[in-house]
Amino acid sequence: MKKTDLCYQTYVDILHRELVCAMGCTEPIAVAFCAAKATTLLANVPDKVIIEASGNIIKNVKSVIVPNTGGRKGLETAAAIGIIAGDASKELEVISSVSEMDKIKLAEFMDSASFSVKPLISDQLLDLIIHVWAGEESASVRISNEHTNIVEMKKNGSIIYKKEHDSVEPAKKEIPLDYSLLSVEKIYDFATTCNLDDVRELLNRQISCNMNIAKEGLMHSYGANIGKVLLNAGGYSLRAKAKAYAAAGSDARMSGCEMPVVINSGSGNQGMTASLPVIVYAREMLVSEDRLLRGLLISNLITIHEKTSIGRLSAYCGAVSAGAGAGAGIAYVCGGNLDDIAHTIVNALAITSGIVCDGAKASCAAKIAMSVEAGILGYEMFKNGQQFYAGDGLVMKGVENSIKNFGHLGSVAMATTNEEIIRMMTKGDC
Repeated sequence: MKKTDLCYQTYVDILHRELVCAMGCTEPIAVAFCAAKATTLLANVPDKVIIEASGNIIKNVKSVIVPNTGGRKGLETAAAIGIIAGDASKELEVISSVSEMDKIKLAEFMDSASFSVKPLISDQLLDLIIHVWAGEESASVRISNEHTNIVEMKKNGSIIYKKEHDSVEPAKKEIPLDYSLLSVEKIYDFATTCNLDDVRELLNRQISCNMNIAKEGLMHSYGANIGKVLLNAGGYSLRAKAKAYAAAGSDARMSGCEMPVVINSGSGNQGMTASLPVIVYAREMLVSEDRLLRGLLISNLITIHEKTSIGRLSAYCGAVSAGAGAGAGIAYVCGGNLDDIAHTIVNALAITSGIVCDGAKASCAAKIAMSVEAGILGYEMFKNGQQFYAGDGLVMKGVENSIKNFGHLGSVAMATTNEEIIRMMTKGDC
């Protein structure tokens, strides 16, 4: 693919937009960011906080530990740490600089301030409003569609900033990116021909951050220790290591580990799933660093492509898309071509697309392991002359048609499932 091709620069821009650093599960971090931003509009620390959150936000904050809070969970905790110690300018790393004194202040603040949580009825699956009061002074910030996408700010009841639907904040001078330009064939073309200097720093950061948290998860006790279980049960085989590293990163992250990860499509779990198995395979097989980077381009962009039609949050587990992306990246690292990659994706999606998202928590690591297994199996199937064909369930002729079908499943067909999952998880909570 030539640099002058519209797809080339679009893909580079998409990667820079999607592969960003975040500390902690992105939904509670979005709450912390929103609360920190609202607090900047006040002269004093709030004494009253109301959190209005869409069901998917509530679902994904309910059971996951918020970093730098001493093991606390929940929307109130996420908002409180953002208010007490958040730096809104750091966006998804908003609570990365919390001190020990801040943690003491957090407990005191949560005891003294008034908190309430209300469900937010919205067409957006990711929607959040945080209202704060300090005496007679008030402020509110609304985030919608993406984790740091501020669409409205109010102070003392008056709108001081409003972002119209699909508009772009002038200060950022962003050009809307056309994700419809993504396709498996073009992704393969870009990944195998691009100038790696355009993405090298970005991918090296992903390798460094995500490998570090995976090693942390394997070295210490986090959650259900799925990563360690996989290594012990799998005899430290390459297949076991690929699953274990991805799972161990999630073990740590879901349990409040304070190390950053490079996310994909708004999710750290997806970022680790799409990257760590490819890294493990590439290093075990002693392929060149450049081939590893190109494999990561394939895995990341395939994941983004699959997630585009599903959306940031859904009843469809995001690890499924990332596991198929990882399988595609592994196929390339192992010498596979476009045909191998396309069939790997379809095979993998056909295997694990029944996994539902019931919130961020310790069991995400196990779902990641199963999704990576599907990606590897999907590649090994085709390598051994086996594949799923059009008419096998939701599989259609052609990889793009299959991705479209599974995307429809995640975004439309499972919408009612998502509502029911949220109802079951939050019954009696708010």
